[in-house]
Amino acid sequence: MRRSFKFLLRPTRHQEVALTACLDDHRQLYNAALEHRRTAYRKAGVTVRYGEQSADLKHIRADDADGQGRWSFSSQQATLRRLDKAFVAFFARFQAGRTPGFPRFKGRGRFDTVTWPKDGDGCRWDSQREHPSATFVRLQGIGHVRVHQHRAVRGIVKTISVKREGSRWYVILACDDVPAEALPATGATVGIDMGVASLVTTSDGEHLDNPRHLAACAERLAVAQRDLARTKRGSNRRRKAVARLAALHGKVRRQRLDGAHKAALRLVRAYDVIAHEDLRIANMTRSASGTVEAPGRNVAQKSGLNRSILDAGWGVFLAILSHKAESAGRELIAVNPAHTSRTCAACGHCAQENRLTQAGFHCQRCAHTAHADINAAINILRAGLALRDVAQAA
Repeated sequence: MRRSFKFLLRPTRHQEVALTACLDDHRQLYNAALEHRRTAYRKAGVTVRYGEQSADLKHIRADDADGQGRWSFSSQQATLRRLDKAFVAFFARFQAGRTPGFPRFKGRGRFDTVTWPKDGDGCRWDSQREHPSATFVRLQGIGHVRVHQHRAVRGIVKTISVKREGSRWYVILACDDVPAEALPATGATVGIDMGVASLVTTSDGEHLDNPRHLAACAERLAVAQRDLARTKRGSNRRRKAVARLAALHGKVRRQRLDGAHKAALRLVRAYDVIAHEDLRIANMTRSASGTVEAPGRNVAQKSGLNRSILDAGWGVFLAILSHKAESAGRELIAVNPAHTSRTCAACGHCAQENRLTQAGFHCQRCAHTAHADINAAINILRAGLALRDVAQAA
């Protein structure tokens, strides 16, 4: 399998300055390449490709030996490929009739990753193997940076990326040939229903709590946001306010990620087959504000629901569950969620009136009563097993 490993970096003060300069120079290269493409097409109708811009790198590095010339040639090529992928995605969206979203210039806060495409070409993982207790990664122009390696790296390291998140720096290793770690079979199957009151409700009647990290930090975030709104653009005070706000959001994100990992691992260890809803989260959290001519209804309520859904982190949880299930040799089945919360798990009667409240389910035909989320999870499990049987019979 192909897996990524993310570790916290412990750079010295000089290395942190060099990392910031590396990001800044790669960002300027990205913006210059974007301007080159825009100007060539606007002035002469010429489409500039990645190959032409990559060939120009040699001259750019020679003319700016103390700037662009300090960094790895391969990492700069990766930055140009990143721009090329942005244009490919733009044209794909345009041809599909979606909102195109033309590639944009990157400000200081919108370019936080530099990638070295090959271990050993401008970078080296575990560059000081003789060190008895610490791990280092060597980056061209920066030096040997200490890594807080909290777990073993498996497989073959292919690409190395450095990412800035707030005031923290991380190294991300993309590894090939990572061995699967299959867990012993349990013979158990489960359906899970995603929710806001509980993050996950299983068909066995278990509820996994939704910690609501964003709601818990809402007051501090509001204070930080108000402080930011009072600052002047470009000032040192504004930069510090932005850093404080980013630190709070970063903490919420890490808490949510940690909770998703623990919940997913708990399910993967207990069940061989897991059926879940195939949710379209982007559609579910779309704004209901509407337009001036056709304003939306219940906008405040829908906004609150959207915030609760995003705070629960359904997308993050399902992505982590998918990765852990693949690594553990478990089977994950995505089920169409339509009518699963309105259908009686006892007799199959489907009606809107069956769902009395958020947590109450009472079938109007057979009088079956149950917790609404548990009832939905049972329906999801049955639908998942039916899809599995059809796939095996085909």
